[in-house]
Amino acid sequence: MWTIIRYPEKSSWKDLLKRPDADASDIRQKVEEILSRVRMQGDKALFELTKQLDGVALDRLEFEVPPPAASAAKLPIEVKQAIDLAMENIRQFHLPQLGGQLEVETMAGVRCWQKSLPIETVGLYIPGGSAPLFSTLMMLAIPARIAGCRQLVVCSPPMKDGELHPALLYIAGCCDIPIIYRVGGAQAVAAMAWGTATIPRVDKIFGPGNRYVTLAKQLLQMEGLAIDMPAGPSELAILGDNSCPPEFAAADLLSQAEHGPDSQVLLVSTDEAWIKRVQQALQEQLAALPRKDMATRALSHSKALLVHHTDEAIALLNAYAPEHLILACRDARHLASSVQHAGSVFIGNYAPESVGDYASGTNHTLPTSGYARAWSGVHVDSFRKKISFQELTPQGLQAIGPAVEVLARAEGLQGHQQAVTIRLRQLENFTSTAST
Repeated sequence: MWTIIRYPEKSSWKDLLKRPDADASDIRQKVEEILSRVRMQGDKALFELTKQLDGVALDRLEFEVPPPAASAAKLPIEVKQAIDLAMENIRQFHLPQLGGQLEVETMAGVRCWQKSLPIETVGLYIPGGSAPLFSTLMMLAIPARIAGCRQLVVCSPPMKDGELHPALLYIAGCCDIPIIYRVGGAQAVAAMAWGTATIPRVDKIFGPGNRYVTLAKQLLQMEGLAIDMPAGPSELAILGDNSCPPEFAAADLLSQAEHGPDSQVLLVSTDEAWIKRVQQALQEQLAALPRKDMATRALSHSKALLVHHTDEAIALLNAYAPEHLILACRDARHLASSVQHAGSVFIGNYAPESVGDYASGTNHTLPTSGYARAWSGVHVDSFRKKISFQELTPQGLQAIGPAVEVLARAEGLQGHQQAVTIRLRQLENFTSTAST
């Protein structure tokens, strides 16, 4: 369990807020070896790695998705109903993000517009590992379909019996996904990046994962692959005070700590007595948690920070840039306006992070490891690309051309200047001929 760090100096924040997965040097060689095997051997490497790393011997990688009704029949009715509610909320939140075409006349005769088009083929990585995160398929497939993506290539590690969870299959069926490829880890990312005899090559890869998956995405991005974001081990920060029941905060901390041993949670408060009550509630709840061992390991590198005042707390949390941030304190709605860096923010005592993970409608594929300073969570535009257009009348070129000539000369790019000058001369000659 953690110790309370009292009134840390700002100069120490960088070290205090370091993620447990910040240094990937210890796994880089392993990831590079996996990528190399998949690049060279394709499906053969995928079969071997699935047996070696997942303990599952497969006869084929592809798994045909049955009709939704067939998968639903294997689910408890309350699970099916909860998935339906979540999918509808996700649709409701993401549909309005599909904006219209932007068109502007920047000056007389110069018309510019922007057209948004779907990325044709996207890869969706759905983590499995210690828990089948079928909710991630909802978070990725629904906005991809809203965006208009033509092909969704889905990879997810198989369960120990080689099957896929019926909830994953139900969601896939509802989203018109015909096949799921039973492969996980860095090898799944490599397969989608380059394509194999079985798995199609994609234009962009989406989905969270462990350190191996995250590093694979980052390494392949260096080769030109588009990715959604660096989305690694889960993390949560809470700003709380005694207006929040300690058992609420403790439950939220455990909800993220149970994700895996490299997850991290952070508790920040101006009230030391409240922190201690949260710690007591945490110990009580941890004892009954089925994933106790996993959560305990995550808590070993988590922290409780006591600060002088709320402004300092907000500054510290902005420096941390958490994937998830809960404001469980007085004036939470007002304080939310001061949040500059976070993946998703949960306001008040009745907005647990779990609702964002599953069903509120916001997307749970979010930047981790401080990348929230510059990256956004997944949204509909993540699955689209924008092309800009411009169309000029002769009068428009005559109006704007001289400025372009000046700028091109100033940069020493005579070819750029000439492309304008030759047209302006033609227009001048045409005007002179027409007037005589």
